[in-house]
Amino acid sequence: MLIAVLIWAPGAPTPPRARGRLDATGALGLGTALVCLLLGVSEGAGWGWTSGTTLGLLAAAAALLPAWAWWELRTAEPLVDLRVTARRQVPFTNLASVLVGCAMYAQALIVMQLPQLPEATGYGLGLSMLAAGLWMAPSGLMMMAVSPLGAKLSAAAGPKVTLGAGSLVIALGYGSSTVLMGSTWGLLIVTVVCGAGVGLAYGAMPALIMSAVPSSETASANGFNTLMRSIGTTVSAAVVGAVLAEMTTSMGGHVLPSEAGFRAAMLFGCGVALLAAAVTLAIPGRPARPPAEHAAPRRAARPLRRLTAPPHGAVSRGGRPRPGPPGSAGWSSRRGCCRTGRRPTR
Repeated sequence: MLIAVLIWAPGAPTPPRARGRLDATGALGLGTALVCLLLGVSEGAGWGWTSGTTLGLLAAAAALLPAWAWWELRTAEPLVDLRVTARRQVPFTNLASVLVGCAMYAQALIVMQLPQLPEATGYGLGLSMLAAGLWMAPSGLMMMAVSPLGAKLSAAAGPKVTLGAGSLVIALGYGSSTVLMGSTWGLLIVTVVCGAGVGLAYGAMPALIMSAVPSSETASANGFNTLMRSIGTTVSAAVVGAVLAEMTTSMGGHVLPSEAGFRAAMLFGCGVALLAAAVTLAIPGRPARPPAEHAAPRRAARPLRRLTAPPHGAVSRGGRPRPGPPGSAGWSSRRGCCRTGRRPTR
């Protein structure tokens, strides 16, 4: 509610820079396709991956997405300019965004459950929901703290390096969970390290997108990139949920996720983060020299002064007569000097 109020609050007027119309057909097609895809993926474990509902939703998404792309390539004002997003830097950044979003959401699902399990399980910590949430709060603060560092790293080495470094830090956080899962302080370290990696990676993605598309397409391209991250979080929820639902243990008549299931889910997050770092290597780096439109203008070369022979009989500053052109009186061909022994003045 507060966000809605802030959006409608009066602010400084911004003059319109471009005019266009909403691609209602493209918005409806993309929204319908994504609802079918994400609903089928998120609910597939509960409905059954071979159920008619799940397969029908996935088939509808598979049919609608190509039709939506066909429309976007042929409309004059598309919702997403697919020709721009087809540049090499954009699709690889979007793929890395899917993987980073998947890795980020996995630890949020796992770490929130582990502290709330009873201590009798041998791996649960017996905390309340409020206490578990407070133990996870520092990870969000860490994302804020590393954002300025990520900006400096992007300015020095490029956002591609920042995205790769963030993915590796996320993988390091998941890898440390193999020995730190048994205590609240251990889980705090895991979430803080993963949060630092997410802060680095999420700050680099918009920079990579905006440097690869025209200024008129930045909003659309960044919105599409945010959508890719959402797809990653949805896929993560489906995979982690399926792993924890399959690897269970019974206690007091209740079925709980087993410790092996949590460790397998952590390894899944680590693997996805490493895959994101590998995808980052395929993103083109910064050009060796700036593009022509951004290069500094060169200074025009000074025109050569045309050398002309002084008129015959001209007088120099010292009052002596200047020699005329070659072949005239007072000129000697010997060493190009005049008969007075002085070199000609040009």
